[in-house]
Amino acid sequence: MKYMLIMRVTDAAIEASKDVPFEEIINAMGAYNESMMKAGVLRAGEGLVGPEEGFVVDFSAEEPVITDGPYGETHELFNGFWIIQVSSKDEAAERARRCPLGPGTKLEVRRVSDESDFEDYADNEYIQKEVGWREELGTK
Repeated sequence: MKYMLIMRVTDAAIEASKDVPFEEIINAMGAYNESMMKAGVLRAGEGLVGPEEGFVVDFSAEEPVITDGPYGETHELFNGFWIIQVSSKDEAAERARRCPLGPGTKLEVRRVSDESDFEDYADNEYIQKEVGWREELGTK
């Protein structure tokens, strides 16, 4: 099973992180990522730049509306993610617990859907293509 670990921070967490040398943060995250690589569970992971460089596409109107960042409340944004492949929800929780994040930071952990979630639609052209696309991309 694949899970996505989504990092969320609060304004307080951002302020607290300013007191920690950035190299210390890089080293802690690097060691965490390396441990998941060595365990064979890390499939992807990236940090994200601040929301001021991003935008939101809102589909509420007839024509989608693009709003430049920053947008939303800090706690609504996510700052990075990991995709891990593990044997169970419990293992995903254990991997998430080990993340070297400080107070005011949360990891939202969500299972990534796969073809088994769409068994009732197994004959659908795009469900079949999705299986092939995952194999082609090496992300099965």
